Amino acid sequence: MLLKIIPENTKFPFTKYRWHGVIISTLLNIAAIASMVFIGFNFGVDFKGGVTIEVASSNPIDITAVRSGVSGLGLGAVKVQAINDASGDANGVIVYVERDAEAETSAGADQDEAQQVVAAEIQTKLKEVLGADITFRRTDVVGATVSGELIKKGVMAVVGSILLIIIYVWFRYRWQFGVGAIVATIHDTIMTLGMLSILQVPFDIPMIAAILTIVGYSVNDTVVVFDRMRENLRKFKKMPFGELIDLSINETLSRTVMTSGTVIISLVPLFFFGGEVLRGFSGAILFGVFVGTYSSIFIAAPFLMATGVGRDWVKGAAAPAGA
Repeated sequence: MLLKIIPENTKFPFTKYRWHGVIISTLLNIAAIASMVFIGFNFGVDFKGGVTIEVASSNPIDITAVRSGVSGLGLGAVKVQAINDASGDANGVIVYVERDAEAETSAGADQDEAQQVVAAEIQTKLKEVLGADITFRRTDVVGATVSGELIKKGVMAVVGSILLIIIYVWFRYRWQFGVGAIVATIHDTIMTLGMLSILQVPFDIPMIAAILTIVGYSVNDTVVVFDRMRENLRKFKKMPFGELIDLSINETLSRTVMTSGTVIISLVPLFFFGGEVLRGFSGAILFGVFVGTYSSIFIAAPFLMATGVGRDWVKGAAAPAGA
C-alpha cells in the first residue's frame, strides 16, 4: 500500500491563486536582483583568489590570537572561522586570506607564485601562535588566473544547464511547457542567488554545485507535474484547462511533498552537524528545495494558462472524455 501524505480527493484550486504567486514571486525576485546589484556576493577564495588553510589542534584554539597574528602579516584581508567540536570548544580553524592584487603588482612578483609564498608565511605564523603540534588539514592556493577561469566555468555551467533544460522540455512537450519550465528554473536560480547575497553566505565552488543541484531538482519536480498534465489532456478532452491544471497538481501533490520531505530530512543533519564547510552548501540546497517545490506548483504549471496549450498535439490512444 502506497503512503499518501495528501488525501486522494484533495481539490485545492491552485490556479485560482496563481496571481498571488506571480505577484509574490515578482516582488521577491526584484528584491533578490537588487541585493545582487547593490550588495553583491561574499565571494570566497575560489573566485577572488587567495589562500585557504584549515588547521586542527588537540587543544582549544584562541580565535582572537589567530586573527591578530595572521592580520599582522599584512598579506591581505583576513577571515577566521572557528570549527567547534561536540562540546562547543574551537578545536579547529579555517583561515582565509584574500589575494591582494595591488600588493602583488607593486612587488612585481608573479601573482600565482606570490600566493604560494603567502601560504608558507601563514603556516609559519599559525605554528608560532598555536604551537608546532597543530595539523594542517588542507591548504588551498588560488591565483588570479585560476580564479578567473573558475568564474567563467561556473557561469558557463549554470547557463549551459538551463539551455539544455530548455531543449529537453521543448522537444518532449511543446514550447509552452518549455517556457513554463525555464521561467520556474530562472525563478529558483534568482531566488537562491538573492538569498546568498542578502545573507552574505560565502560563495565558492560548492555553491555552483548547489545551484546546479537546485536547477536539476526544480526541473524534475516540474516535469512530474507536466507528465500528469499530458496524461490528463488525453483523458479529459472537455475539461477546462484551469481545472485540468488543478487536477494534475493535486494528483502529484503527495509525491511532491514526499520527495521534498525526503531531501530535507537528508540535508538537515548536514546543515547542523556537517561543519562549516558543508553548512553553506546544504543550506543553499535546503532553500532551493523549498523554492523549487513552490515554483513547480505556483509558477510553472499555472504559467501555462497565460500561453495556452492546444489539445491537438497530444497523440496516442485517449480514454473516453470526461470532466
